[in-house]
Amino acid sequence: MSWSIIVAIIWVFVATATALLPMRLQYAPGITLLLLAPVLVIWLGYDFGWGWSIAAVLAFASMFRNPLKYIFARARGQNPEIPK
Repeated sequence: MSWSIIVAIIWVFVATATALLPMRLQYAPGITLLLLAPVLVIWLGYDFGWGWSIAAVLAFASMFRNPLKYIFARARGQNPEIPK
């Protein structure tokens, strides 16, 4: 089994465990996962082809849709509300 698949499986398990945490405890692991995801997607694309990277990007965007909306709103100069 490829190392990129093993790391992707670990990433998924850590993301699932992070989602089960209370909201106030999700920030540090969530940001770490958010920063590691593009590296992992590129690695998977390199090993298995860019079609799988597109699937991984779609899954990533689905999982992190709210943080990505927040980041895009901040980039546009808005001040979005942070969930409690």
